[in-house]
Amino acid sequence: MAANMRNEGERRGGRWRWAMWGGAAALLLLPAVAMRIGNNGVDWTGSDFVVFGAMLLLACGTFELGAWLSRDRAYRAAFGIAVVAGFLMTWVNLAVGIIGSENNLANLVFFGVLLVGAVGACIARFKPQGMARALVVTTIAQTLAGVVALTQGSVEGVGLSAFFGVVWLVCAGLFRKAAA
Repeated sequence: MAANMRNEGERRGGRWRWAMWGGAAALLLLPAVAMRIGNNGVDWTGSDFVVFGAMLLLACGTFELGAWLSRDRAYRAAFGIAVVAGFLMTWVNLAVGIIGSENNLANLVFFGVLLVGAVGACIARFKPQGMARALVVTTIAQTLAGVVALTQGSVEGVGLSAFFGVVWLVCAGLFRKAAA
């Protein structure tokens, strides 16, 4: 019986779950260790740790949701890639900004892209075919964010929009594969 329970836990991603949550904890501790080592430009405040911790908690929790929703590998891969991409886009946007500095209000358009994806996923009820459509719409929103970046003269914003647009399309393809 214990072997059956262990196999069931492993099948549901027990090792990967520990690695994910442990990696998140390590990422959260990394700036604290870097600040202790010396003058290396890392100067986080308590609120920086709270925001980063909340981001990690949301990303890991969202990935847990995706793993719970389906056992299909393509579905889980698409969900995981989308979560990581959303995390990275948020992190860059909050840390240094995608269009100019992090204080530029034009950067809010990138949070709008993530909102489009989240609302689309909810409308699709997380079903693979609907998720594929939601990610295509997210790609369109990302393209519009790139246009905003272009009008602001941000080459980096255009490049990042192109990169994330490709990522959203890859996820859409994986969700389409999961629906087949």
